[in-house]
Amino acid sequence: MSLSDDLYRETILDHYHQPRNHGTIETPTAQIEGVNPLCGDELTLYLKVSDQGKIDDVKLTAHGCSINTASGSMMSEAVLGQSVERAREIIESFKEMMLTKGETAELEGDLEDLEALRGVKKYPVRIKCALLPWNTLLEGLDTVNGARENNT
Repeated sequence: MSLSDDLYRETILDHYHQPRNHGTIETPTAQIEGVNPLCGDELTLYLKVSDQGKIDDVKLTAHGCSINTASGSMMSEAVLGQSVERAREIIESFKEMMLTKGETAELEGDLEDLEALRGVKKYPVRIKCALLPWNTLLEGLDTVNGARENNT
């Protein structure tokens, strides 16, 4: 086991034991449930998106494994304050890292904490645990976008 593996494990455990942006939003722009029936991971994602398309707040309540909780925590930090377009780019980069066989380019500097989840690729059954918050966020952004289109 390398020093980087230890640091990554430490990062994941930190986000698991002290998840960032944990909780609810009283009047969210979108509230989405995410479930991975194969392992029992569940989460509820709350989004507050401004009229200008900026993610003003994101909160999660997650129940499940450490990978699911840590991934959701890291995701919330990565997208909070970002535009919806930038959040979609971050989601795409993360999913590419997780789903591409072999090595992929390292994530940009402001996303370096997400690199800790790269090791999950060694355990294919756990990849869905790491992706659940991200796929739920994508669904939430689509919900917000659809609601905006219906109001115009």
